[in-house]
Amino acid sequence: MEAWAIALLTGSGFAAASGLNAFIPIVLVGALARFTDVIVLPPELEWLQSWPVIVIGLVLLLSELVLDKIPGVDHINDLLQFLVRPVVGGVMFVATASADVQGQSDFWFEHPWIAGIAGALLALGVHTGKAVARPAVNASTGGTGAPIASFAEDALSVALCLVALFVPILVLFFFIFLGIALYRIVTTGRRRRRRRAQLEAAGRAEREAQAEAGAQTSWWRGRWR
Repeated sequence: MEAWAIALLTGSGFAAASGLNAFIPIVLVGALARFTDVIVLPPELEWLQSWPVIVIGLVLLLSELVLDKIPGVDHINDLLQFLVRPVVGGVMFVATASADVQGQSDFWFEHPWIAGIAGALLALGVHTGKAVARPAVNASTGGTGAPIASFAEDALSVALCLVALFVPILVLFFFIFLGIALYRIVTTGRRRRRRRAQLEAAGRAEREAQAEAGAQTSWWRGRWR
């Protein structure tokens, strides 16, 4: 496979992972670039491996890991992350696609704006899917599914970064999996909400019928006293 295509898949994987959790890719890229030779960042992006970026990324990651697992708070967190995740996705795409990972790609290094826009759009798409799916999960499980969904998203973000680094071709299968999972979550949530609405409507109709029958009985009793 051509170097630019491998770099495209690598950058796409990190951008998509940023849409799930913006700070996992930041910490992972910074740590790997600083302590290993797995990622060698271009000089213009070496600030990503600086201690301030790694430490701040760790602090924000810890807060994200807690807040995203609290029903209701997770939705507010997704609203706040609406701009953060696409920006991080764009930076991660540029950094990993132009880095010396599995053969540096001059194309993405020479066209950082294309890489940045592509990464931002990918991260925004994944973030939007996550923000739409989470309320459906919370509504269908009474909020108990929020921590499980959050753990799954965090694990998927880590796995997507590692796959993008070492087996980039599998990123395509991750995208297919993400699309199928999002579709099933949203459609299942809609069916459950419709079922709940039908049950509530049936319950209201039954209560109204009982109340009407009770009122009629009271009227006849009052008439014959």
